[in-house]
Amino acid sequence: GCSKLTPENYAKLKPGLTYAEVKSILGEPARCDDLVGFKSCRWGDESRSITVRFAGDQVVLYNAENVR
Repeated sequence: GCSKLTPENYAKLKPGLTYAEVKSILGEPARCDDLVGFKSCRWGDESRSITVRFAGDQVVLYNAENVR
């Protein structure tokens, strides 16, 4: 398929982006978990993924696994 999990899209992520902005880059997440004040969303699957953590509605942390 035409996955949005690319190094180019990963490079567009930066702290302070909103959830909507990240969704416009990566598409709909596979899943999100909400904790009080925090949201952790994952795009992709076990073999290849990008995980983004939000505080409020802003990116605070993100990492990629096997995205190349």
